[in-house]
Amino acid sequence: MCRLLVLKSVEPVLLAHLITRPSHSIISQASDARLRLDSGSTNADGFGIGWYDEVPTPSSSINPPCVFQAITPAWSNRNLHRLADRIKSSLVFAHVRASTSGSLSEDNCHPFQFGQILWMHNGAIAEFQKLKRPLQMLLKDRYYEVPQGNTDSEWSFALFLNCLDAHIDPNAGTIPHAKLKEAMLETIWTLNRLAKEANVTEPSLMNFCVSDGQSVVATRYISSRHDEAASLYYSTGSQFEEYEQGGHYRMTKSDKRERIVLIASEPLTFEKADWLEIPCQTIIVIDPSMNVLTWCIDDEFALAGMYPDRDSQFIQSRGYRFNSAQVAR
Repeated sequence: MCRLLVLKSVEPVLLAHLITRPSHSIISQASDARLRLDSGSTNADGFGIGWYDEVPTPSSSINPPCVFQAITPAWSNRNLHRLADRIKSSLVFAHVRASTSGSLSEDNCHPFQFGQILWMHNGAIAEFQKLKRPLQMLLKDRYYEVPQGNTDSEWSFALFLNCLDAHIDPNAGTIPHAKLKEAMLETIWTLNRLAKEANVTEPSLMNFCVSDGQSVVATRYISSRHDEAASLYYSTGSQFEEYEQGGHYRMTKSDKRERIVLIASEPLTFEKADWLEIPCQTIIVIDPSMNVLTWCIDDEFALAGMYPDRDSQFIQSRGYRFNSAQVAR
């Protein structure tokens, strides 16, 4: 199961502080994932990074992101380290892949891009081969042509764009975060409807992330009342900094305003005060003003326990120093 990371900040952050240097960075998670639901710990089927330049493209309201993808394991790609030591951005998507569908190719590596929109997914759409054709039938031609690979994740992105198109042109430049949120919910509900019509009973894991370069919308979701969604955490503060050599980072809070927000499949640090677990069946929004907003996804699966049943021993066995109140609510 994949691992992902999102940064949104007021000031640009060097990618190395997220991707290579922290003790449990996204590269570390590629070879040592500790909170995966499955038994694996390696995410070696490629990686991708998307980031937005600070200066928009001249004569355009659209600010398309830069995307770097490769099929090599993230920890062995020298170009990734070189880029991370040079590039700064205030909005970053990063993803390390453990494939559940689709071949090993750059076309199947996240994040996926359409205009100024970035998308990535951690999870799997259950029995997607049964949903793929009816999903495709829903799409306008321009979104049917978006997927270049063959993964459930990229076709879910095409469905999201189709849902967004009902509210606003995805190429309209800045998209109100409420529209991104609404399209995200419609994407999840449409996938659930297609699964029900195809008599698919296995739950789908839908930890989705999307951004237009100004706002971020993410979900921690599983189409089940009882099973656990893939892990997802967030951290907010004034600065994410290395306080001791060896990759020891922490989130500092010098004032009440949030200047940096991180969303990650696994915490980048082992500091218990830095990270909050996002409940199952939740949608989280970071708006352009750095406000963090969360809602329960109110559907037929909303009655599930909002937090997983794992106790503190499970988390502590993987190196995290969370107390029981944080992980066993």
